[in-house]
Formats: sequence, C-alpha cells, structure tokens
Amino acid sequence: MSTHDRKIISVIGSGLIGCSWTMVFLSGGYRVKIYDKQPGQAAKAVQNVRLQIEELQQNQMLRGNLNSVEQLALLSSHENLSEALEGAFFVQECVFEDLAVKQAVFHELEGHVGKDVILSSSTSCLLPSSIFSEVQSRMRCIVCHPVNPPYFVRLVELVPHPETLPVVMDSTFALMTQIGQAPVRLMKEIDGFALNRIQYAIIAESWRLVKDGVISVQDIDLVMSEGLGMRYAFNGPLETMHLNAPDGLEDYLRRYKEGMQRVLSSFGPVPEFSDKEAEVFIQDMCKHIPSSQLSVRREQRNNLVMGLAKLKKMTE
Repeated sequence: MSTHDRKIISVIGSGLIGCSWTMVFLSGGYRVKIYDKQPGQAAKAVQNVRLQIEELQQNQMLRGNLNSVEQLALLSSHENLSEALEGAFFVQECVFEDLAVKQAVFHELEGHVGKDVILSSSTSCLLPSSIFSEVQSRMRCIVCHPVNPPYFVRLVELVPHPETLPVVMDSTFALMTQIGQAPVRLMKEIDGFALNRIQYAIIAESWRLVKDGVISVQDIDLVMSEGLGMRYAFNGPLETMHLNAPDGLEDYLRRYKEGMQRVLSSFGPVPEFSDKEAEVFIQDMCKHIPSSQLSVRREQRNNLVMGLAKLKKMTE
C-alpha cells in the first residue's frame, strides 16, 4: 500500500475539515477529488479552497513546491461517488461527527473501491471500532484526526482499528509526513484519543479552579496563553520536565514527584459543564468576548496561528 505509486486522493465531505484536508493534500502535489452528495456543495468548496490558496500565496504562506495555479489545477469537485473514488489510493472522510452517518458512509465507500485502498476518518473522538463496524475489510481502515486549522497546526493523530494492518499505519504515516503534517501513532484505540484526553484534563481543572473561586475566567485563559502555552508551543510536557531540572527528567522527578502526587490527589470530580454552573462561565466569557466579536477573534486567532506556524518552520 505505497503512498507514492498513485497520486489521487478522494476527500468525502466538503465542509471546513474537508476543505482543510484538500488544501493540505494539494500542497503535497496530490490530485484531489472532493465529493459532496449535496448538489453544488463540492463546487462551492472548490471556490473556497481557491480563494484560500491564492491568499496564502499572497501572504507567502503557501505550503509545498507548487504555486497556487499548479495546486488548483490538481483539484476537482464531484457529485457522483464512483467518479470521485476512481483511481484513488487513499480516501479521507470528512462528514459531520455523527456515528450513524459515518458508518453509512464507509459502508457505501467500500462498495466502490478495491481492498488495497486505505479508508480514513477525520473523527475527533469516535472510536475506529465503532466507525468501521459496517466495513467488511477493516484491516485497511484508520482514523486520521487533524487539529483545527490543519494547514497551520500540523499534528495528526493516527488511530488504528483493532484489525488495522501495520502496513496501513506505516503507509498513512508516510503520506502524512510527505505532505508536511506531523503524525503521531496511537498503538491502540482509546476514547478521546491522546489530544482530547489531555485537552479535556486541562479544561476540567480550569473549570474547577474558576468554580471554586480560585481564579477568574479571563485569568485562567492567561495561565495557558501567557504561561504553559508559551512553553508547549515548542516543547511538550515531558520534554519541559526534562529541561526544567539541572540534570534532566530523573532529577525533576526526584525534586517534584511528591508535590505532583499531592496536587493531583486534590483534584475534584469531573465537572457537569451545565445548568447554573455553566451559566456563570458563559456570562463571564460573553462579557469578555461578546458574540458580536467572535468572527473577528477567530480571524485574529487564525492569523496568529499562521504566524506561529511560520516561526516554527524557521526552527526546523
């Protein structure tokens, strides 16, 4: 299942993630067929991708060795599934996060492709054993969970089905590396994968600290954006531990493990994230960032992430 012998990738679903994956695959020089069963949606997605790629070139942030015209020449939209899948060696599903819908999509996909074609899902939390339960040849199935926005945040979690062949993991890892993403391998499926389990742990403790009157909504976000986030943009938590003691990780554990155990044992129960408790958070956040400012803040966020991606590229 070499990812280098054939050059066609099919993207199923033309929403935000579908367009993002399309742009990433185009940057690697692959011909991309984007499919959506809703009439006109895939064609609209092509126009959206065109505008974004042209803007990226203007900002000197276009990825890959091809210019915008060359990349866009590799893109086509389709409303016929068989046509969209013809010649593809890799299929990236990007429909919305509904288990029944994804199961139905993969059941249908299997009838249009050969057994050597890799079937990949963009799910953020649904288990591969559930998503691919309607697929007969599950050994070629895998989850490729991107991080939004995938074009600038390169991490991709590769999560196997219990029956996924090692060659499928290896081929997918090679593909993701070749197109400039940063793939990580999960050895087995687990609820929430790795990124969301870590993210949810941070969210839960942040929620508890605000709920218990220790810190405000605005300040807990500053703890991450001006504190931990500054470190973790370049070094992960384990490397940070290794760097934060004179003699490395062993020294760090000798100095701090008792304190870590004491603090961790004081953590409270999982928050409900609902009712009156949630209303306080929502009100405080809306005072800080009114709904009328959300689109502006998202654009600002994306521009800052783009700048960070450019900076990180300089360190490679």
